[in-house]
Amino acid sequence: MRVFVTGGSGYIGRATIGELVRAGHTVEALARSDRAEATVAAAGASAVRGALTDLDVLTRAAARAEAVIHLAQATSGEEDLAAATAMQGGVGGGTYVHTGGSWVYGDTDGVQDECAPWNPPSIVAWRKTVEDAVLARSAAGGRPVIVRPGLLHGGDNRLIDIFFVQPGKENGAIPYIGDGGNHWALIHLDDLARLYVAALSAPTGSVYLGVSGANPTAKEVAEACARGAGLEGKTVSLSIEQAREQMGPIADAFALDQQLTPAKAQRELGWTPVHIDPLTEFAAG
Repeated sequence: MRVFVTGGSGYIGRATIGELVRAGHTVEALARSDRAEATVAAAGASAVRGALTDLDVLTRAAARAEAVIHLAQATSGEEDLAAATAMQGGVGGGTYVHTGGSWVYGDTDGVQDECAPWNPPSIVAWRKTVEDAVLARSAAGGRPVIVRPGLLHGGDNRLIDIFFVQPGKENGAIPYIGDGGNHWALIHLDDLARLYVAALSAPTGSVYLGVSGANPTAKEVAEACARGAGLEGKTVSLSIEQAREQMGPIADAFALDQQLTPAKAQRELGWTPVHIDPLTEFAAG
């Protein structure tokens, strides 16, 4: 299958291109710079020069493809919707896989699935309008599918590293927010990449949580990361106010208490996450 990917030079994109190529697909990937072009080529894709705001480029690339996977992070909901509309129109009846995120559910009441009510923090509140419009294309003959990843780990650019491990190494203790009793719905990069490939054959209008089913507490993650960083037993609590000051609006997302299940993707797509013991992986460094 010919697949067009946005965000191919990024953290998730490189892994997804690799999985697509291993599955026998031919991949084109959006690249807005020489560096991005070299990155997607190294991952196994042909580069399409342009940015997410180049809607004509997106439409033409989608028209050449049999499926689209949209991974690029837009700067606004308006930009994301415009890009999605262009690519869905271009790919016609081909599968269009759109990236959402699990934070849209806010705090969950126990373990929840894709049907959990939305209660997003401000940083992701814009996703509702975009996803509604993406799914509405089903009525016009489109094949939209949405993947909502959990909090990523694995690889070389995870948010947990940026906001917790790296500052912890500098300050001598890995932070967590409040009492750290809130749960994080985690997913390993490699498992998520496999889910995107599996989603190409999903039923029209499907929504899948990209989570492993491992929902450790934030304090457990901090303790494991401390071991992996050579800081055994050295963790520190931040108030939500301190976290917002240090991290910005994303602190409210990190403070969410989320327990989510991958059961739907396992049942419908035959996808099974492999990395189901994240604490051991964090502790290994």
